[in-house]
Amino acid sequence: MAGEAGWTVFETGLGLFGIAWTGQGLCRVCLPDSDRAGLSRRVARAAPPGSGPVPIETVRPGWVRGLIADIRRYAAGEACDFSAVPLDLAGVPPFHRAIYRETLKLEFGAVATYGELAARAGSPGAAREVGQAMARNPVPLVVPCHRVLAAGRRLGGFSAPGGGDAKLRMLALEGVRLGPPQPDQASFAF
Repeated sequence: MAGEAGWTVFETGLGLFGIAWTGQGLCRVCLPDSDRAGLSRRVARAAPPGSGPVPIETVRPGWVRGLIADIRRYAAGEACDFSAVPLDLAGVPPFHRAIYRETLKLEFGAVATYGELAARAGSPGAAREVGQAMARNPVPLVVPCHRVLAAGRRLGGFSAPGGGDAKLRMLALEGVRLGPPQPDQASFAF
């Protein structure tokens, strides 16, 4: 993989996504945005130095093409597992990496709270620090920070374009509904 780096912007059912990669792995995901020029600027700033935009039809290496296909499938509502995507988290603090490893274990449609993730990563009581790690996640969706909730299954924050509404849309796409539990059986008037 050495020497293969770049970035691209592509269309999905949720809108435009941007990704950047190095020879070691994925280093940035920019979640859906409708402004192609603004999204391109954001992903270019996060891309490796000296890399440039890669037309979608010529994207290399193969794992990047596979990732794009999986993101498109995800945006169409299919369950996708991104845990095998190689990540380049150079410069990411060790605590954040530990939290991201735990977050990667959250499967499609599963959620956890900030406090639960802190405990799973060996740092009980560090819920606030988990929230900070989620806010700085360079590869959202792949490291599914949208699946991390505040205590009591409340929405919590989301720093991507669209904020909490975007988080709710992604959770709904996975069949996760927040709010009061729905009754198991509807009442019918006969």
